[in-house]
Amino acid sequence: MFGIQLFGSQADADADAVIADPQLYTLDFQVRGEGDVERAVRSASALLSDQNDPASGAAGLLAKARGDYRRILAALYAQGYYGGTINIFVAGREATTLPPDVRLPDPAPVTVIVDPGPVFTFNRVAIANRAPFTDDPRDQVGAPEDAGYGRGEVARSSVVLRAEQLALEAWRQQGHPKAEIIDREVVADHQTRTVDVLIRVSPGSRASFGPVAVQGTEYMDPDFVARQSGLTLGEEFDPDEVERARNRLSRLDVFRALRLEEAPAIGADGLLPYTIIVQEQALRRFGVGATYSTVDGLGVEGFWLHRNLFGQAERLRLDAKIAGIGFPIETEAFDYAFGGTFTKPGFWTPDTDLVAAIAAERTVLPAFIETSASARLGLNHFLSDEITLEGAATYKYAEFEDDFGIRTFSTAGLFGGFTFDNRDEPLDATEGFFVNVTAEPYYEFIFGNPGLRATAEARTYFGFGDDGMFVLAARVKAGALLGPDLAEIPPDRLFFAGGGGSVRGYGFKSIGVEGPDGIVTGGRYLLEGSLEARAKVTGDIGAVAFVDAGYVAADTFPGIEDLRVGAGLGLRYDTGLGPLRLDVAIPLNKRDGDPDYALYVGIGQAF
Repeated sequence: MFGIQLFGSQADADADAVIADPQLYTLDFQVRGEGDVERAVRSASALLSDQNDPASGAAGLLAKARGDYRRILAALYAQGYYGGTINIFVAGREATTLPPDVRLPDPAPVTVIVDPGPVFTFNRVAIANRAPFTDDPRDQVGAPEDAGYGRGEVARSSVVLRAEQLALEAWRQQGHPKAEIIDREVVADHQTRTVDVLIRVSPGSRASFGPVAVQGTEYMDPDFVARQSGLTLGEEFDPDEVERARNRLSRLDVFRALRLEEAPAIGADGLLPYTIIVQEQALRRFGVGATYSTVDGLGVEGFWLHRNLFGQAERLRLDAKIAGIGFPIETEAFDYAFGGTFTKPGFWTPDTDLVAAIAAERTVLPAFIETSASARLGLNHFLSDEITLEGAATYKYAEFEDDFGIRTFSTAGLFGGFTFDNRDEPLDATEGFFVNVTAEPYYEFIFGNPGLRATAEARTYFGFGDDGMFVLAARVKAGALLGPDLAEIPPDRLFFAGGGGSVRGYGFKSIGVEGPDGIVTGGRYLLEGSLEARAKVTGDIGAVAFVDAGYVAADTFPGIEDLRVGAGLGLRYDTGLGPLRLDVAIPLNKRDGDPDYALYVGIGQAF
């Protein structure tokens, strides 16, 4: 109970399980209860989970049975049952009475009978030396009472452990890094079926961050690693700053392993030194990938990455791709792209990255063909673990071939972006929000026109059921473009919809403004949305039903009859890196030239 081994350590039990002939057994598992307590007991039993695997001889079977006493008892305590009885019979005798060298039948009959008894509730609960209240919202910690640590609540041992964690975290948030639990009194009264608990806390001394040392670097500059942590000498200790330091260093994408280790004691000067222990990854990395859509064809891409050019995690990444590969092969319909991106972390502040990029591409779309070269120089600032700000200067020279003929544009602009992302897992979110807002004022030199392009996108996720078995996901995106007539706006700045990340069932960027002759061009305004219902079929396999909708407007939003809607079903397979996605979609209000269906394959959820 509460981390105390009741029947010796698992290492002792494993040592008893000497190499021997396999011992088969049959199991009769009985729990005189139902619901949460039954599930907890069954989940705790190694005899039950391993019943299809033979034990290592009689000694191994007895070691497993004796371990089950401890595991099941801890499970009962965790559910608030302190008066339970556990009987484990092996060949008709209590397992604790059998010697390790006993001869057992093969298979040996094993019977487990668990009577949880009555549920206990808390009576008197207290925390001695509790941290004082703080009005600083950044230092506030949830109250133990809100976690169920109160009179009349079910006396789960997990609640006591959680109350201890909260009590320690409250002191740590107020600058006491060495707070510890020095005593715990837990008394169960079987007559009243209540539990009294007293937790005593020693807050320790208040401390400030001390010097930061670095161990394990090979190619990285250790002074840069220490500086990039953002831990400032003399600043009051804050566990949130330690977590942010860990995130900053992880963002460098240089280390295979990373640990921040605080000194065992606070110095006489009130400073707490830290040591950053790292193991570096290989300097270079390359990758390849592929996508396929029955509408857009096959795409292949690759990259080469150097993750530490000059010793301060400077990254150089080169990307190349070919897409739009259909059958029969028509090379003139291929998309080509090549580019390079240089990133300098820790520019100006530990949370600011300098990013420079150049790219050249040829893109063939239903509405236009683009041949262009572009450059970008900007800063990414991580305001917090959830909020990122972007700013950049951009330039692009492009030639477009469309219904207006062959036109050339030379465009310079500024880019600003805001992203809020508190999703639990970006590739397979079950809760949280994602919000992205961008604004890009620009000037086009050949026609002499200013313009402004802005977008806003929001996503949300709601998981419910056991272990997030069901998830509802929703996405909405809007865009607007202010500028001259459509004939004098670069087509790539106009809005289109359609494709795997937009309205599935329609071709990539095939939804736009339809002219009288049926030709589709981009528009000034965009509105699109998606709704998905996701369900786990097994631990690794999931199913999805979805509907996407969107439209693009020239000057004013069209009527509902112009809304393009796609719907479909999908399968997901959890690869560990992210779900492998297979979606089949059909356009519900199909136009001439639209496909009958579209198939999409990729890694990660659609959004």
